[in-house]
Amino acid sequence: MANHFSALKRARQTERKTTANRANKSRLRNALRSMREAIAKGDRDAAKTALNAAASAVDKGVQKGVLHKNTASRYKARLNARVRAIATK
Repeated sequence: MANHFSALKRARQTERKTTANRANKSRLRNALRSMREAIAKGDRDAAKTALNAAASAVDKGVQKGVLHKNTASRYKARLNARVRAIATK
């Protein structure tokens, strides 16, 4: 364990930030999972609704620093392409 005051403070900050990051990452993964489930069912309307929620969660992940903006853009493009593929079937 840290002994210096500044190191103790950093340990406390790291703990708080780790908890927040874990919650944000979990929220993102849950949104992406529900999106994939909607796509797997083949329900177009549910997939579109889930896409909106997932895109919002991905954008929020960028704001919170959980994802890089290019990664988020790639996720959204691929999810959108999968939803469009359902729509054409």
